[in-house]
Amino acid sequence: MECSKCQYENPDTKNFCGGCGARLEQVCPNCSGSNPLQYKFCGECGHNLTVSSETTTKDLTFNEKIDKIQRYLPKGLTQKILSQRNKIEGERKQVTVMFCDMVGFTGLCYDSKSVTPYPRINDKIS
Repeated sequence: MECSKCQYENPDTKNFCGGCGARLEQVCPNCSGSNPLQYKFCGECGHNLTVSSETTTKDLTFNEKIDKIQRYLPKGLTQKILSQRNKIEGERKQVTVMFCDMVGFTGLCYDSKSVTPYPRINDKIS
């Protein structure tokens, strides 16, 4: 691979130029894929490598934020929240979450004649 900075010919297995020390690849900010320096677009995802990642982020206005939120909320809920926004405060709580993987759970579900196997599970772990 030829270095784009000093035109030194480097083996394809090298990451840095032996002539000037420059990096011989660029990392895609979108997918973290490695690309030769001469690429203008990522060979993995097609992202434009000539645009810096700082210029692609944009601060949203209040109205743009509301428009985005409305996509995910039921109709009317956004207006209800906005009408009470001075009264709404965040709340932080410390919670403990336990995750367990039960051996044989899938088989228990299939073997169970009842609709839900949870009463049987509660009997076993109580």
